Amino acid sequence: MKLSKGKYLTPFRIIIFSYVVAMFLFSILLFLPISHLPGVDLTYSEALFTSVSAVSVTGLTVVNVSETYSYVGIAFLAIAIQLGGIGIMTLGTFVWMIFGKKIILSQRMLIMVDQNQNSFSGLVNLMRGILFVALAIELIGALILGTYYLNYFDTVGEAYYQGAFAALSAFTNAGFDVTGQSLIPFADDYFVQFITITLIFAGAIGFPVLMELKQYFSKQHPNFKFSLFTKITTATYFIVFIFGFVSIWLLEIGHFYEGLAWHQQLWYSLFNSATARSGGLATMDVSELSLATLLLISGLMIIGASPSSVGGGIRTTTLAVMFLTIRSFALGKSDVKVFGREIHQEDRQKAFIVLSVFIVMLFTAIILIAAFENSGEIALMAIVFEASSAFGTCGLSMGITPDLSLPSQMVLMILMFIGRVGLIAFLFSVKKKETKSYYKYPTERIIIG
Repeated sequence: MKLSKGKYLTPFRIIIFSYVVAMFLFSILLFLPISHLPGVDLTYSEALFTSVSAVSVTGLTVVNVSETYSYVGIAFLAIAIQLGGIGIMTLGTFVWMIFGKKIILSQRMLIMVDQNQNSFSGLVNLMRGILFVALAIELIGALILGTYYLNYFDTVGEAYYQGAFAALSAFTNAGFDVTGQSLIPFADDYFVQFITITLIFAGAIGFPVLMELKQYFSKQHPNFKFSLFTKITTATYFIVFIFGFVSIWLLEIGHFYEGLAWHQQLWYSLFNSATARSGGLATMDVSELSLATLLLISGLMIIGASPSSVGGGIRTTTLAVMFLTIRSFALGKSDVKVFGREIHQEDRQKAFIVLSVFIVMLFTAIILIAAFENSGEIALMAIVFEASSAFGTCGLSMGITPDLSLPSQMVLMILMFIGRVGLIAFLFSVKKKETKSYYKYPTERIIIG
């Protein structure tokens, strides 16, 4: 397939089309009778919503997964989550390499778009490394949780089945579960929560960061230095995590945490801050939290994870670049510097574009859902929370998704889809080809702010 021959066939559009095809393909597979438990009546719209949520690694559902899908259906769901988590082009590259195919320029362009990279250098090795690291982390997580789950489940098979799915869901930040209650049964088991948080971090920190860590610890390059991307995204990720942890604790001391032991407060705060960044798993009913905390968690879901990771949101680098740009402006500086490097003007522009478009689309979605659910039975906070969760591909829910009308669920599906492919890729897919301007108008200043 020659990308240059098609007037409308850009890499961004091909990637988006690939995800659309994957979502509809898995919706058909999940709708098949063999995918359901006996006696379950599943509509196609429910199968489609589940498929979109799985491929976008979000976790919002309109049905209870454990009570709806058979082992075959769960297997299809797991494949969809894996595909969406590490990316279509990562698995595609693996298939090409298995069959001994040469990765040509057009395919490298698709890889670059899918993984949000800026250059062709080392793309194939990056894909190979991502697949290896991702599967290794998931396998280790599955073995640890599966072995530990022998304390909870009656059979070895059930324990490792639960452990494998939990590890996959946590690492890909998918937010799905086969317990029927997310991680609420493990609300007092801090070992399970610690492993889950670690897996969420590993998936959300970004594949380039994991690859650089692999190079650093392998000692293959004695003079190895971490990239600016790794420094910014890692620092921002953990700063926001700590901010969320402290803020949730302070906001809930006189509310949900009242009467709880200090260690319970600690772990509820840690887990909620971690899972709000795109994880989607829960150790409690989040609707029991205060209004202030729900708004805070909505903000954390909007920020999301790191670029080139399994998570969504505006991403950590967008937040960091915006903050650094505002800081430089306040200090009277025209350039933006951090960690001994200067941030490119185009990246600063992209950060503000991403935030602006994200806010406009999220606000529009909230208005549409509020209009569709005009009965007044669903609180505005629940709509804001659900929309933020969908767009940030998080999956935390106040429990209203199954009760929403089909048009409202369609809005959430669109948010999940755009959240997965990324705003930059989505914007470039609708962007017209740049044309050279042969004349300029006189420049005139306007009042801003």
